[in-house]
Amino acid sequence: MFLSVIIPAYNEASTLPLILQKIADTPLPAGYQWDIILVDDCSTDATPEVIAQWEDSQILPFTSVRHTENHGKGRAIRTGLEHARGYYTIIQDADLEYEPADMVRLLQYALSHTDCPVVYGSRILGQRLHRGGKITASPLFYWGGRLVTAAANLFYGLHLTDEPTCYKLFRTDLLRSLQLQCEGFEFCPEVTAKVARQGIPIPEIPISYHPRTLSEGKKINWRDGVEAIYTLFRYRW
Repeated sequence: MFLSVIIPAYNEASTLPLILQKIADTPLPAGYQWDIILVDDCSTDATPEVIAQWEDSQILPFTSVRHTENHGKGRAIRTGLEHARGYYTIIQDADLEYEPADMVRLLQYALSHTDCPVVYGSRILGQRLHRGGKITASPLFYWGGRLVTAAANLFYGLHLTDEPTCYKLFRTDLLRSLQLQCEGFEFCPEVTAKVARQGIPIPEIPISYHPRTLSEGKKINWRDGVEAIYTLFRYRW
């Protein structure tokens, strides 16, 4: 059995080797193997060279795909999904904000709750569990995320604490059935909306988070928050 991990990468040469090594060092439950799909979204830095070096090393075998034009995270995820072999699929950013060990925790939850084809990792619950901890690089990111979460809960009758979380685990056949149209960061609200419209529960478990700033390479901004709320609204009716 495989856990498919789609890693969209755009100009992440400095962090990509570190996250790949972390995944390689993270054991999966018995009977499971990593199925890594790395999608280079037409990077202009040394990301292609890093990918080539890791392919040669065979430390962590993976499938790599390169876009000839830059499209965005959503398109990269859609491309990666075409190659996914796992029963479950999850998204992993190419930076160091999320801990791969938490992907295993989401998988373990899904395996022990077979009626849950979707599991989200919540940074908010993780902060509460550890009684503090920084979950955002700035108040703008924090309150923007809370606003998007509130919109998702209002529009769809959900009870989420962290809708914009990267760690969203899906049964692969369900994710494919959603017929995604996303190009950029609206992947998150689109999948949330389409899952919620089917009446599928979305449990959350606590995860850790190490935020980075815009100067450190964070690519999302306030416009993406507006787009997220619009996406949630658009798929509601």
